[in-house]
Amino acid sequence: MKFGYFTLSDNHYPGNRRSANQFVQEIRDQAIYADRLGMNSAWIGEHHFDRLGVNSRPGTLLTHIAAVTENIRLAPAVTVLPIHHPLHVAEEWATLDLLSGGRVDFAAGRGYDAEEYRPFGADFMTSAEIFEEGIDVVQLAWNEPGEWSYKGRYYDIENMSITPKPVQRPIPFYVASFSRTSLEMAGRRGLDIIYAPFAAAMIYGGLAEAVDAYREACATHGNPPGRAMCSYFIHIAETPEEDDYGRQTMMDYFQHSVLRNIPSDPAKTPPNMRYFMQIRENISKARKEGLNDRSILIGPPAKIIESLKKVEAAGIEEVILYFNVGNKPHEVVIDQMDRFMAEVAPAFGADRQPAGSRIEAQRAAG
Repeated sequence: MKFGYFTLSDNHYPGNRRSANQFVQEIRDQAIYADRLGMNSAWIGEHHFDRLGVNSRPGTLLTHIAAVTENIRLAPAVTVLPIHHPLHVAEEWATLDLLSGGRVDFAAGRGYDAEEYRPFGADFMTSAEIFEEGIDVVQLAWNEPGEWSYKGRYYDIENMSITPKPVQRPIPFYVASFSRTSLEMAGRRGLDIIYAPFAAAMIYGGLAEAVDAYREACATHGNPPGRAMCSYFIHIAETPEEDDYGRQTMMDYFQHSVLRNIPSDPAKTPPNMRYFMQIRENISKARKEGLNDRSILIGPPAKIIESLKKVEAAGIEEVILYFNVGNKPHEVVIDQMDRFMAEVAPAFGADRQPAGSRIEAQRAAG
């Protein structure tokens, strides 16, 4: 099993003195350090207007990261496809794939916040239908060798061929799945899938059941299953004080960054996204002492290894780790990344690279 760096750039906290600009630069440095440590990938979220996160252009940030790294794979977490024209998306990520030497892992989703749709003139209520057509357009743009056309309800494109072409044929394409709707979209096309464990537990009963459902959907449509990944919040904690700190940062994230963005009015939410009402209720009832490995990896390295072994047995091939959740200081995040690659990753054959001291690594990243 492989491991990656993941962030949604949450920065909406009472009394927070860290500016959005500062945090985007910290994320850049952390992703570069992830490459130095030997992590497989860097997944950087797209959010707008400080609704949940402050980084709005993951492709631009990852282009900078690509120029100063050698091995790490580069991915959005995720592109909110319905608020973009899919041709712009296809062109942007094909260009990054070319410039990075074929290091793009692409991921798309619908998001869940109508306030991120409205300023772009995108229709939140038909997001699933727009999303599905957008997937098809991006796939055609990347994979058709000559000119192609597409006729749908939302996109009508004739005699098209984009430049540049991606290096990878195909670029790995992940569908972010919080629901059976998105799982079916992935299975019908034989695309890869990425889960949030808490959502997989709520919808399917657990990660193993979610992976099985994905594989069944692929088989139903005559497609071989692709890769299954998941994200995880993480905090390595050896003492009760460290454990409490890690749990509190999660609760701060839920209370100050997440709840303000999750749909709460069924009348203003697409029918196929009503499950977010249950997610909202579950988060509202969460208590820090009750957090477990259905949502967060927390505790000493041995405990985290035990949890990840179960994830691996469920059929997950890569876990992307949310180290910087909850307004953690940059130096804490760097230390956590260091400890994970030194004390947890070797149990899965992913050894920490000799990146030098943390101070040297931060200077190199900057």
